[in-house]
Amino acid sequence: MNCHQSPIPISRRYFLRDCGVGVGKVAAAGLLTESLFGASAVGAGDALAAKPAPSRPQAKAVIHLFMAGAPSQLELFDPKPTLAKLQGSPLPKSIIGDQRYAFIQPDAAVLGPQFEFAQHGQSGAVLGAPLEHLGKVADEICFIKSVTTDQFNHAPAQIFFNTGFSQPGRPSMGSWALYGLGSETQNLPSFVVMSTGAGISGGSALWSSGFLPTTYTGVLFRNGKEPILNVNTPEGISAAVQEDTFKLVNELNVRRLAEINDQEIATRIASYEMAARLQTSAPELMDLKSESKETLELYGCDPEKPSFARACLLARRMVERGVRFINIYHSGWDAHTDVKGNTTNNCKATDQGTAALLMDLKRSGLLDETLVVWGGEFGRTPMVETNPALGRKAGRDHHPQAFTMWMAGGGIKGGMTYGATDDFGFHITENPVHVHDIQATILHQLGFDHERLTFHHAGRDFRLTDVHGHVVKDILA
Repeated sequence: MNCHQSPIPISRRYFLRDCGVGVGKVAAAGLLTESLFGASAVGAGDALAAKPAPSRPQAKAVIHLFMAGAPSQLELFDPKPTLAKLQGSPLPKSIIGDQRYAFIQPDAAVLGPQFEFAQHGQSGAVLGAPLEHLGKVADEICFIKSVTTDQFNHAPAQIFFNTGFSQPGRPSMGSWALYGLGSETQNLPSFVVMSTGAGISGGSALWSSGFLPTTYTGVLFRNGKEPILNVNTPEGISAAVQEDTFKLVNELNVRRLAEINDQEIATRIASYEMAARLQTSAPELMDLKSESKETLELYGCDPEKPSFARACLLARRMVERGVRFINIYHSGWDAHTDVKGNTTNNCKATDQGTAALLMDLKRSGLLDETLVVWGGEFGRTPMVETNPALGRKAGRDHHPQAFTMWMAGGGIKGGMTYGATDDFGFHITENPVHVHDIQATILHQLGFDHERLTFHHAGRDFRLTDVHGHVVKDILA
């Protein structure tokens, strides 16, 4: 009988445990080494080690400004004089076909655009009146007026846009980017999420790592004095007690990792090490006192008060510090009633900060290597939503067939309008762009072929775009 026994695998963490040094002390030494020489001496974050993109990337970072609730393209980007002429009358049945809606009937009356439109910049981009600040940077932007999605309810559509699938459980775009490229910073999470406005229908599924290791999950920065929970040392805990606690927890985690080789334990160790670094890096990042008065006025933000504009300024600071992917979710765009008031209020909250972000990235030279993406989960109907029982009037229902979003920087052509819809804003008539195409294009700008960035799970290879998607090459610089 062959009694050969395989030798026990000795991992780095196994060695650290048995040599008696203790990971807590090694982690402290690693932090000191990093501050002195710019390199970490601790290997817990190996999964996040920076990796070169397969092809030459046009963007090193992505800032995704997600307008949760779905802005009305008919009020902001896609003027339709025909709707003004038809206001109060139903759309032709040939246009609607067998389309059904959640809150309105197919024969609902038309609602004309609620704002005046004007041309901006040398490109002559046409924008609604509430976007007075965005008009100043119109020549940096590619407006895509022919986006379409498969989903017509908020949560599935938000999850679909962010993960490529309509149900929770798939990795988000930020997670795919981190999985493919790793991290360029050791002191901050490489995938950061911020949220302004009301709650998000899709919840944390929008920035989840899904079936990827949880080390690739987005880190939510909260609004308030403590953006990241449990980073600050609790009151009454001395530095010595904290150090001993760190050491004990790390030694227990390392022991367990060596025994069962569960990579989620490695993720936990990396999270604790990141938390130690964040005790220094997070306060420095969030402290806007170093920003000039000119910059704060450009964004229109109070450095002490949470706002969308403040989140945009923080996003620029994160890009400077090597953060790879930043999601800013601003919810509240769901205009089932008073679409004019809803659009006005949300633009007051977001327009100046958005334009300032592009200006600030441009003047610092970061816009060329930072891809900024703006848009919601779908569009709004050309027909009016009026429901006295629900207290709704002069609103618009969900419209997945055609809507507008835009991209800027990161190798995207500026001063361009791509795609078109019919006279009613109902159907796409030129250059349709599916949500999977947007995802494929974002990955392409980061240096990936979206068909080859895969992860083997449950017996097959998965990718962000599933079996769909094409890079929108016409909008690439």
